[in-house]
Amino acid sequence: MKPKNPCLFLLSVFVLVSCFVAESSGKRQAKFLVHLSKSKSKQIAGVDMSVFAVHHGNVDESIDHDDVVHEAAGLKEKDKIGKLPGQPKVNFDHYGGYVTVNKTAGRALYYYFAEAHYNKDSLPLLLWLNGGPGCSSLAYGAMQELGPFRVYSDGKTLYTNRFSWNYAANVLFLESPAGVGFSYSNRSSDYAKSGDRNTAADNYLFLVNWLERFPEYKGREFYISGESYAGHYVPQLAHTILYHNKRANRTIINLKGILIGNAVINDETDERGMYDYMATHALISDHSASVIQSQCDFSPNATKPSPECSEALNEIDRDTYYIDIYNIYAPLCTSSNLTAKPKVASLTKFDPCSDYYVHAYLNRKDVQAALHANVTKLSYDWEPCSDVIKGWQDSPTTVLPLLREFMAHGLRVWIFSGDTDGRVPVTSTQYSIKKLNLSVKTSWHPWYFGGEVGGFTEVYKGDLTFATVRGAGHQVPSYQPARALSLIKHFLDGTDLPDTTRYNS
Repeated sequence: MKPKNPCLFLLSVFVLVSCFVAESSGKRQAKFLVHLSKSKSKQIAGVDMSVFAVHHGNVDESIDHDDVVHEAAGLKEKDKIGKLPGQPKVNFDHYGGYVTVNKTAGRALYYYFAEAHYNKDSLPLLLWLNGGPGCSSLAYGAMQELGPFRVYSDGKTLYTNRFSWNYAANVLFLESPAGVGFSYSNRSSDYAKSGDRNTAADNYLFLVNWLERFPEYKGREFYISGESYAGHYVPQLAHTILYHNKRANRTIINLKGILIGNAVINDETDERGMYDYMATHALISDHSASVIQSQCDFSPNATKPSPECSEALNEIDRDTYYIDIYNIYAPLCTSSNLTAKPKVASLTKFDPCSDYYVHAYLNRKDVQAALHANVTKLSYDWEPCSDVIKGWQDSPTTVLPLLREFMAHGLRVWIFSGDTDGRVPVTSTQYSIKKLNLSVKTSWHPWYFGGEVGGFTEVYKGDLTFATVRGAGHQVPSYQPARALSLIKHFLDGTDLPDTTRYNS
């Protein structure tokens, strides 16, 4: 994937596009977000949640459990990773491999799984999903955020992430949909049919099959987490699980809650909040902010923007061109070159060139062999965000009704925001939560970690918690790994974030 410059959403009658991070300095991160025509999308709206009842892709009828068990026999041990090239010694087992989600199409999703450092038999199972749509949970979640390793600047060796989330859970990373990272389909037409509905169906099938391969996690408390466009993936997968549990009249997957960060959950407020954040953080002019307020329509039924709105959007694009909108105070990557020897690395000062190191590492044949990845010898390089997926079939304007559903079912729902992210900023999330019209249970207050303010939090009736993480960008665990680990521990434990400086974990 060629490095792409950052761009803002440009509103048109059919398409709303954002090119996710990747500075003009050449950073490899090319995250993107595509919303197809709202008239073409299958909306999640109103009271009738059956609109999103996953009755497509042969989700139900194609699952022959006898066949699944037969296929799963012996695969767990085959997936076990001995040692990755350049890996430091660890005290936990980790696995990597493929799970077939459609035999007819030859569609298989790649996963990486790191068991907990301690108490793996009792700690919950946590799934992490990155968004895009089309970006890799291996590239970001596992290798740059919350996984057990980070890649040195030589692109050959790894160092330990002492704030890895597998100190709190058994953590599963999934590259989805097919066409992302190492995940693939033998039916290339699948890459033109990607979308929210198909992704939810395949992710559900992946989980059902994966649990056959790792039966010790059946019945284990299960949580789904993710960031950015996973604000769609996570709720849609959770809804699919609830749907099939109800249909089967039994607990197929023991879902307990969801956690989403800097998440795309409601288009109109997400967009409005982004520009308000820019205006209040001295990134754009008062004039541009005023025009956006008065001339731009971000509603689901918006038509072609006015000339005044288009000009303001262009001006904002120029003003923010040379900053990383995903962490407005972060430095840019100034060189895409690897180093002959590893630079001194810091977990607390995230290296903006990390994408290049990960790209080099995961394209090494010995690394892929150790990960049990690229077994079909794909015709293209592994990329952090997909060049293979050519379109997105559906993208609902909102997932807020799903959050209501989860609260009604007693699921734990946490939403968190790195407060230096300008792309899906804290203001967007606050505006979106406000649309739910929830009563406040515990009013806004600081939470603490290590004797300092870790962020701010507010708890709503219905078991929805909102939390900010101070000093973190779009990828919260990259920039504030210790605070992020504290947050995930409290989420999994079902405890409030600490409201006193005396609490240090």
